[in-house]
Parts: sequence; C-alpha cells; structure tokens
Amino acid sequence: MDFSWPEAYLTYQQSVTDFATAELGAQHLNNDAQQQFPRQDWERCAAFGIQALALPAAYGGPLEKVDFLRAILAMEALGRGCADNGLAFALNAQMWTVMTPILHFGNAAQKERYLPAMAQGRSIGAHALTEPDAGSDVMSMQLSARKTDTGYVLNGTKALITLGPIADVVLVFANARPERGSWGISAFLVERGTPGFSSSEKMSKMGMRSIPFGSLTFTDCHVPASSLLGTEGLGFSIMNHSLEYDRCAILASQLGAMERQLETAIAFARQRKQFGQAIGGFQAVSHRIADMKLRLETSRLLLYKTAWLKQQGKAARLEAALLKLQLSEAFVASSLDAIRTHGGAGYLHDYGVEKDLRDAVGGVLYAGTSDIQRNIIAKLLGL
Repeated sequence: MDFSWPEAYLTYQQSVTDFATAELGAQHLNNDAQQQFPRQDWERCAAFGIQALALPAAYGGPLEKVDFLRAILAMEALGRGCADNGLAFALNAQMWTVMTPILHFGNAAQKERYLPAMAQGRSIGAHALTEPDAGSDVMSMQLSARKTDTGYVLNGTKALITLGPIADVVLVFANARPERGSWGISAFLVERGTPGFSSSEKMSKMGMRSIPFGSLTFTDCHVPASSLLGTEGLGFSIMNHSLEYDRCAILASQLGAMERQLETAIAFARQRKQFGQAIGGFQAVSHRIADMKLRLETSRLLLYKTAWLKQQGKAARLEAALLKLQLSEAFVASSLDAIRTHGGAGYLHDYGVEKDLRDAVGGVLYAGTSDIQRNIIAKLLGL
C-alpha cells in the first residue's frame, strides 16, 4: 500500500496554494459582511484553470482525460490558500454538479455550448434540485415537466440554490412522469432569459455569505426538447452520479480550510502569552489543537480513499456518505476549537476566525444532511 503522491501532483498542488494565497480572498471579510459575490476572483480562477479541471482537453481541460485525484488535490489547495470558503464551495458546485453531468450525459451540442464557457468563467452554472418541500426527501419533488410536441413545460419552484440569482444556465430536475417514481425524474438545461423562468434576489444567510443563494421559479416555462440532459427519466441517476463527485471535491476544499485553520491556531498558541508562557504550553489548549490535527488526518484518509474509488470507476456510495458525515462534522468541531484557542479575538469578525465556524455549519446541511448520511450508511450496512 502506497500513500505517496506523484511529485508532479504535489508540485501542481503547491502552485494552486500559491495562486490562491496571492490572488484570492483579499476582500473576503468585506465580501462576507456585504454579501458580495467575488466575480473577479471567479474570473481569476478561470484564468488559472480551476474550473477547467472538471473537463478533458476537448472542452478546455488541462489534460486529455479528467484526472479526479489531481483535481482533488487542487481543490484542497484552493481551500487552504483562499480564506473565502464560499468561493471554493461555489466553484465545486458548478464543476461537479453542472459541468460534470453535462460532460457525462450531455450530447455534443450541449457540451460545446456550455462547457468551454463555464471553464473560461464567461458563464456560471447552477444545480437546482432542492425545493421548499423537497429537501432530504427528493422523491417528494413537485416541479413538473409536461411533455409537448416541441419540448416540455416546467412549472414549480426550486429553493436554496447555490449561485441561483446570478447563474446563466441552470441544471434543473423536474418530475416528468410521477407514476414512474425515481425513473420519472428528468434533468433540463434552462438558460437565463427563458420566458417563464425567474430567479429571486439573494437570500441573507449565516455563512458562505459571498456566494448568492436564491429561489428559482418556473411558470409555464417552455423549454425545447434539446434542453433535456440525457434521456427522459435519467434525472435521478444523473443526480446520484454527480453528487459523489461533488461531495469529494467540496469536502477537499473544506479539508484545505481545516489545514489553514490548524496552522493559524498553532501560530497563535505559540505567540500568545498568558501567565508568563505561550498558551500552547497549557494542556487544555494543546489538547484542543491535538484534536484538530486528529480530525484533519482521519478526514484526509476518507477523502483520498473516496476520490481514489471514483478515479477507478468503482462504487463509492458508502465511502462518500462516511466522508460527508465525518469531514463536515469535523470542520464544525475544529472551528469551535479554533475560536476557543483564539479566545476573545476569535469571536471578533475582523480576525476571520469566527467566519470559518459560520461557513462550516452549512456543511452539515447541504449535499445531504448529516442525518441523511447516517441513514445511507445504516442502509448500506444492511440495517
């Protein structure tokens, strides 16, 4: 068993860390306070090649084939170097739940129309699954797709959609044949400006405040048959396929954030003095930091194993659920420990320490709550 990475991968990972540290997140505290989307940072990422990591060379990617392990290391580095956790989250959301489904299930025309533009930062894509009454219970989806002679008519609402208020194209899931259960769900690519399609203003939220979330409404929205992604009834499979990639990559960026968080806590514990010594010399503080390191390394092993399984084309549903549960909960716990280590300064907005906690809380909710992950794990264990 070899736990090492090729030197070229590590060199590339360091280049991403250097880029993110130097070029991204300079205004992250202001963007958080103002709930301002960092479009310039998004475009810088595109120019560097971040979005293109989800694509092969034929559509603007850096390599002949998508190297998911290399991409995972890059997204980890992005989370480590950029203090804007929302930016990393949104990049991953577009790359793995919009670009990847189009790459794997789209036809030639759809790939040419959407993928290069998203890779180059000229277009932004959103993944629209959640509804006001269909969060964890996906099968209670109400957004309907009625087939016509020329396409489909969509009616319904999606909620809490990452990048929804600013997206140029939306991958939306709708119930085309309710009587078929999961095989009745289909996926459609709907462009901004399509009659009957509208988005809300951004919603104010607890964390990841630089990235807009919003609702999408479809009112007698006619889309041509060419907007169908894959075939009718394939939506549920498309959703499950992309979410495993998404969970790995989003959590890779959170792992990078935990690395940054740990380094910051150690540096502070070394220089902050109380009672005549550095606070890192007090057992209560050092034990918290030891726990942060333990969470980081156990999460890392689960992440790399799950990513390796996806790279090999192997099933990873159990591992993805374990990873999602472990890493998202670990980020919350370590964020609390980071605030305790920094004391009163960690509670202040201007230090940026408390922002990680607010951002981390979202991780136990999106892409399947921690409770849903436990349900999946138990079911796959035969319970």
